[in-house]
Amino acid sequence: MRNILCLAAVLFLPVVLTATASAQSYSINKFVIAGGGGLNSTGGVSAVSGTVGQHDASGALSGGTYTLVGGFWALPIAVQTTGAPLLSILRTATNTVAVSWPSPSTGWALEQNINSVSSANWSNVTATIQDDGTTKTLIVNPPAGNRYFRLKQ
Repeated sequence: MRNILCLAAVLFLPVVLTATASAQSYSINKFVIAGGGGLNSTGGVSAVSGTVGQHDASGALSGGTYTLVGGFWALPIAVQTTGAPLLSILRTATNTVAVSWPSPSTGWALEQNINSVSSANWSNVTATIQDDGTTKTLIVNPPAGNRYFRLKQ
């Protein structure tokens, strides 16, 4: 009789415990690998350093005369010319892009290219550039493909 009671308890205990289980709340937490050894590339007077991982799509990283804005947007790309004024590209609240650099920047012209940074197809920007005396700004609607900008003397 005792064996029958033990067997019944073993068989029915999982059923009783399953009936009282409640739903759990689930969440997906963000995990980013953003550390590790440096990836360095140098040439001439310029150097680029980075880490393996994903940059958060938040604030800009800057140092010296260079700025990097991380994220996953298809935006125009600033090509920093050594010795040129700092060229910045930021997405605006109206989903356009502001290409800006300090004013005055005497002798420097904004150029654009749709092919690549190494091609010879650079041309002067002909759109209106706003100048408030402190900053020169070009507002650009996001292009269908890549567009590169640089300042050239």
